[in-house]
Amino acid sequence: MRRLREAAAYSVAAVLLLVLGAAIRPLFTDDPAPPETLSAVELGFVQDMATHHHQALIMVQRLDPGADPAVLGVAQQIDDTQRAEIGMLLGWLRMAGAPAANSDPMGWMPDKSHDSHGVHDGSRAPDGHSSDGRNSGHATSMPGMATQDQLDALSAARGRAASVLFLQLMQAHHDGGIAMARVADAMLAGGVVKQVAREMISSQTQESGLIALLLNRLEAAPPG
Repeated sequence: MRRLREAAAYSVAAVLLLVLGAAIRPLFTDDPAPPETLSAVELGFVQDMATHHHQALIMVQRLDPGADPAVLGVAQQIDDTQRAEIGMLLGWLRMAGAPAANSDPMGWMPDKSHDSHGVHDGSRAPDGHSSDGRNSGHATSMPGMATQDQLDALSAARGRAASVLFLQLMQAHHDGGIAMARVADAMLAGGVVKQVAREMISSQTQESGLIALLLNRLEAAPPG
């Protein structure tokens, strides 16, 4: 009975945290006005962030439906928000007459500082190049991106193991997205892309805090 009460308390706390996370997360109810033109840094950031977001959707798709309910709630929140943001980013690229995929991924970052973050598995932007996260081109360096082996492991995981792995991968993914947005924010003097980068920093930092709490709870709980 004690274990059941503790589990129920953790579940209630997780749901409350999820609701709090949704409440404080900035929502893109109205897309910011598109920039008239995109600088090289803006263009690269928008293209790469669309690609980065796309892998988050892939991770949500691969999460076991039998995972922890609170984790499923967080996954749905991430899917809804990042799907909307992808639409906004791709809309800007279409208006600029630019391709969705960056021909020089992360090349907009100074001194190729992204190289230290690890190699991404080749997933491309959501423009038809790859819909399942498999390698459809040359590998690129992008912070926080899961490898193909990690994505496959997530597809195979079930229950608590799936919940923990999803949270671990998504936490790293958010950390990488925040790092990219911080560089863009520092490099841009102003404009709507800088504004959106700052909003992504704020919202994904809040979401990362929620992910960390859920991950601590699941890792501390006895298996079974």
